[in-house]
Order: sequence, then structure tokens, then C-alpha cells
Amino acid sequence: MFRTAFPERIDVAGASIELMSKGDGPPLLFLHAGHGVDADDALVERLSRRHRVIVPSHPGFGASSRPAGVTGIDDICHVYLDLIEALDLKDLVLVGVSFGAWIAAELATMGTGRIKRLVLIDAVGVKVSGRETRDIKDIFGTTVEEIPDLFFHDPEKGKAAFHGFDFKNMSEEDVTRFVRNRESLLLFGWSPTLYNPKLLGRLHRVKVPVLLLWGEDDKVVGVDYGRRYAAAFPGATFEVIEGAGHYGYLEQPDEFAGRIDTFLAA
Repeated sequence: MFRTAFPERIDVAGASIELMSKGDGPPLLFLHAGHGVDADDALVERLSRRHRVIVPSHPGFGASSRPAGVTGIDDICHVYLDLIEALDLKDLVLVGVSFGAWIAAELATMGTGRIKRLVLIDAVGVKVSGRETRDIKDIFGTTVEEIPDLFFHDPEKGKAAFHGFDFKNMSEEDVTRFVRNRESLLLFGWSPTLYNPKLLGRLHRVKVPVLLLWGEDDKVVGVDYGRRYAAAFPGATFEVIEGAGHYGYLEQPDEFAGRIDTFLAA
């Protein structure tokens, strides 16, 4: 989930963004979770069987640069607006996971006519309860060793996804990518913790079909949070997947890809 440099680069909005493309067909922009994305991500591979999947590393993540002015989610969104135009992506399917789903939701509210479908997987980004209720687990207080139990239904799959946290046998480049991802997630999501207090009231602006997929055992943002998130969109579809945690897309990539394919074919 944090290894392997991507083969392509594009300079947009003062940022040098690394990215990879897989497959042929209609374009699909995949926005990764806060811990990064592997070049061999299983969900990306399955989606690439029907789409041209473009996977950038967010500014400040992986080997993508972060210009000094990019300090918030809205800044990332404006980088991606420029990237979408630079790649001339039209009738675009936008898929985001967790932190990447927050970016995708914000991006969709900005009214770009190039997006035709939106898929959010175990998204963060909104506040659905009152001031005294925590909606989103404070992941910044957890250690890397706690990630498998917190983010996965099956902790063993979590350990495999993160390569067992075997930092001693990882290359310097791989360790650097992992640390940059953690550092940038902290920068963009620290306060308030992983949400924009204004976003929930803006989701009505999204005029395209929306699918929200949620792991039944999500310990970061529970199913009730997901349902209330979905209710803020006009007519969004909300589906729960059993045996899946917050990073259920890594545990059950075939199931998540199948649900997305069904949604896109409707």
C-alpha cells in the first residue's frame, strides 16, 4: 500500500504529480486512501479490465510534490481539476477510497461537467452528528502496529496489505513513501479530524449518480455514518458489504469491483 514508484509524471498547478494508467476504455480516476496506493492494487487491476484507470498520488503523497500553497483539501481539488483538464478526461468515473473519497466528494461539489459518475468507498470528510459526538475515529492516535485491527475486518489481510510492516527489509524509497504518506495525511486531516464542517451542506450540488460502498465492520466510520453521508446526496445508492472493514476494498477487491461495475452498467 505504499511501495513502488509510478511510471508517469505530469506537471499541473505548480505540482509534479506521479501517476500510473492501466487498462483501456472509458476513463476512471482513482483517488487513493490516506496511506497511499500500491502499483499492483487489486481493485485498480480489476477496474482496469473495463476502464482506463488513472491513479495519481495526491500532492505530498508518494513521490508527488506538494507546492507551498497546497495546504488543504480544496487545494488538492484544484490540482485535480487542472489534471482532469490537462488529460482531457471527459465522461469521467470518479472513484475515491477513505481520504481519497473525501477529496472526490469535494471535487464533485465543484460542478465540473466532466464527471459522470461518483463512487465513494468508506468515505470520510463530513460531520453528521453534534459537536459532542465523534463521528470519525481519531486514527492519528494509533500506531502502525494497530492498523491491521483498526482498518481491516481480517487483521491478517491487513498485515499482508502493509507487507507486514517489515521496515528493516524495505528499501529506503519504500520507507520514505510510507512516511511521506503518513505526514501528508496528518497535514491535510489533522484539525478538524478528517472532515470539512461545510461539506455536508454542499453535497446537494452533486448532480450525477452516486454510489457509496461501506464495509460492515468499518471501525473508522461506521455504517450509520455512511448512511447519513449518502442521505445528503440527491438519490445516492448506499450498499453495505459483509466481512469488510474500512479498507474492505483490499480484503474483497472482487466484491467491490463487481458492485462498481453493476452501478456503472445501470
